[in-house]
Amino acid sequence: MKLRVVLSAIAMVLGLGMANAQQDSTSHWTVGGNGSFTFNQISLKNWAAGGKNSLSGTFLSKTTANYKSDKATWDNVLDLGYGMMKYDGEDYQKSEDKILLSSVYGYDAAKQKLFYSASFDFKTQFANGYKYLGKDEREYVSKGFAPAYINFSVGMLYKPSDWFSFFLSPVTAHMTIVSDTLLSTSYGLDKGDKMRCEYGASAKLNINKKNIVKNVDYFLRADFFSNLTDHPEHIDVDMETGLNLNVNDWLTAVLKFNVLFDDDIKYKETYTDANGDKQTRLRGARVQVKELFGFGLQFKWGK
Repeated sequence: MKLRVVLSAIAMVLGLGMANAQQDSTSHWTVGGNGSFTFNQISLKNWAAGGKNSLSGTFLSKTTANYKSDKATWDNVLDLGYGMMKYDGEDYQKSEDKILLSSVYGYDAAKQKLFYSASFDFKTQFANGYKYLGKDEREYVSKGFAPAYINFSVGMLYKPSDWFSFFLSPVTAHMTIVSDTLLSTSYGLDKGDKMRCEYGASAKLNINKKNIVKNVDYFLRADFFSNLTDHPEHIDVDMETGLNLNVNDWLTAVLKFNVLFDDDIKYKETYTDANGDKQTRLRGARVQVKELFGFGLQFKWGK
């Protein structure tokens, strides 16, 4: 019942936004994006100091479709990423995998800076993921829609400029989907379940500042969620920040950090028991950190 009320309110706000947007000229829309492909290779032959041949590549893409009129603002982002790496004598391993769709609609509440707002977020991945325990041993830990996260929120949006926004919601429906029940308990669901719904409060901070210094763009996305009905002090955090260094129109360097904390995702520890057999056990949630740095080709489209 709670979920239906939240979804109905958000659908009404977004519906009004889309109706207003369709009535306005396309001049209110700004559509564009950028993408990059970074590539790294190490090749060794008779190298006395030792080492391994390696090959890696990462594709990143972000597309935006933003609407702005005298009374409304509507920001839409599709953020994709996929990367693979291979060490000599080993199978290909996934190094990046992301599908993120975000939509935030706001209707003017105060001088085009504060907006009544509704938000939708969807996050998952493309392919199966594994935890590598050794050269010929791996553990299956994720796949497309396992997990997937969906957020519906209503609240207030503070957006004083095109490159900065802060959204605060006291009413948020947060859904975790795990399409493969073998992974249910790994993501906080009861054994055999495929979906869990939580209700609480959330906040979202976005910064996309071009040319903080010449040819260097900075970005930050930080999402926070607190389940107000069950341990509200356990706040989920998903933060991504980094720099795009534009060498010229075709060459770029990307530095990116991703920090995650979800109290429902327990840390899997692998250990050897008294019989010499490998076992796994669940420990408390831990901060997850991923860093990506690459140099390669970039391409841009739109505005």
